[in-house]
Amino acid sequence: MNVLVVGSGGREHALVWKLVNSPSVETVYCAPGNPGIAELAHCVSIAADDHAGLADFVRGNGIGLTVVGPEIPLVNGIADYFSAQGLPLFGPSKAAAQLEGSKSFCKALLAKYHIPTAKYAVFTSADEAKAYIRKEGAPIVIKADGLAAGKGVVVAMELEEALAAVDSMMSDKIFGDAGSCLVVEEFMTGEEASLLAFTDGTTVVPMVAAQDHKRIFDNDCGPNTGGMGAYAPAPVLTAELQRQVAAEILQPVVDALKREGCLYQGCLYAGLMITADGPKVVEFNCRFGDPETQVVLPLLASDLAEIMLACVQGRLHEVPVNWQQQAAVCIVMAAGGYPGTYSRGEAINGIAAAQREALVFHAGTAVKDGQLVTNGGRVLGITAVNSDLAAAVDKAYEAGRQIEFDGMQYRRDIARRALR
Repeated sequence: MNVLVVGSGGREHALVWKLVNSPSVETVYCAPGNPGIAELAHCVSIAADDHAGLADFVRGNGIGLTVVGPEIPLVNGIADYFSAQGLPLFGPSKAAAQLEGSKSFCKALLAKYHIPTAKYAVFTSADEAKAYIRKEGAPIVIKADGLAAGKGVVVAMELEEALAAVDSMMSDKIFGDAGSCLVVEEFMTGEEASLLAFTDGTTVVPMVAAQDHKRIFDNDCGPNTGGMGAYAPAPVLTAELQRQVAAEILQPVVDALKREGCLYQGCLYAGLMITADGPKVVEFNCRFGDPETQVVLPLLASDLAEIMLACVQGRLHEVPVNWQQQAAVCIVMAAGGYPGTYSRGEAINGIAAAQREALVFHAGTAVKDGQLVTNGGRVLGITAVNSDLAAAVDKAYEAGRQIEFDGMQYRRDIARRALR
């Protein structure tokens, strides 16, 4: 079948790469794609949020499956739009995507169905939020209710930092309307991990556990980013803990959404904290994570397109989902200044040399006058696969050393926690 991937980042590059290698796939298109994706698939200049334009392209090009990478089209209802026209799309409905689109919706659902998560309160008044924070004390976590490109969370270790976060989100509106409502949570102690799963709304099949690195600098210092690297499998999520997460978190939330009239079909991403009291939900995303996708999909041994189509058709239980017994590491090469203000248009060199060692996924690149240049905060994801984690780390960093562009920054401690 022909497949259309919607999106333009490193996650979409990884999806395209895996789908191109699916035995059941004939041709892969990507809208709008990027220069790296264009080397594998046919890129078409349709924006990810142009539901009508995408549907017209699907009908006109015999597309048997559409795969949506970013969260915004899903939260805005692209799955409903396609479903109404009988076009198969891998991704949850608008109602189900509220799991990511509204943190207050997510927390209320978890509370109603007794799914383990942090204690929380919801506020639409800055003064009331500040009063609650003063009462609870620090450390404490402040989250913008809506979408904020993975940056709408402040883990405040001091009271003044927490109060300032309320002002920046609610008064200064640094995240626009996403910060008009805040979720304030207790600070959970433990180690974070990500467990993604395929689901058709009934059956839930977990993927390989991964761990993201959100902070910009080594040793988890500095502001949050969209993710500076990842590795899989993450040893903190043992086989026993994965079974516990599947039984107490993943399956219950899919069942809860179904009881609420929201059939969830697609990729369900659980961000977890492994606490002394067991795994608890930090957040849910309604799509593949970025950069977790860049380490999880290279370990998938089964046909990705076949799995996705089974999710859409409600028959996931019929399809084998198998994994390679290897390790994968992704290092994100970011623009100088990211996650704050950064420049674009810096010449990128060394891609061909890096590709001899590892996979190079384009996250924020463009071509200008025949030269590959930077065009985003996260520019490239360098992914290496090897028989064990230490070897994969070495391979990824060796490949990364081949890349050059002005201002380039990257973390030098990806997967170090696991190796310790």
